[in-house]
Amino acid sequence: MNTNHLKGKIGRIILAFSLLLGIVIASGITTQAQYQQYPNDDYWRQQRQYEREQQRRQREYQREQMRRQREASRYGNYDYNDTGYGNYGNNGYGNYGYGVPYEVRQTALNAGYNAGIKAGRNDRSRGRGFDYADQSAFRNATTDYNSRFGDIELYRQFFRQGFVNGYTDGYRGY
Repeated sequence: MNTNHLKGKIGRIILAFSLLLGIVIASGITTQAQYQQYPNDDYWRQQRQYEREQQRRQREYQREQMRRQREASRYGNYDYNDTGYGNYGNNGYGNYGYGVPYEVRQTALNAGYNAGIKAGRNDRSRGRGFDYADQSAFRNATTDYNSRFGDIELYRQFFRQGFVNGYTDGYRGY
């Protein structure tokens, strides 16, 4: 009986040792396969570089969005940019028709803004109510217009947009 008991113990020890040896061999094969796939960490270095680039682009995109919002609020168009209501390239002002030259649009906006800010400051200093539509410059909307600009109605639309923004800023005391 002692011999049978000893044979059973030896058999269990051999079984345990072979299982342990099998686990060690299997883990070595897995490790070797990983090193064959990624031999010198170039893959992980590239992954980290890609992630940093993505983070940099995200920060840049957020800064651009903030800049556009500041620009839109500067002109009083708080909800115009980045919400689908306007074109990003026109500072929140509508794009009435294609082919409007930049200098025509800019001249009308600047002339309207300058006239509006002057009228807004004047109304505020005299204690009048906020009413830009009552101003003759807003109704006429022809300051600095030149016939080479083309369609006067298009010029008036841009002028009035600039006037409203200028009047608002002038009346608020900016």
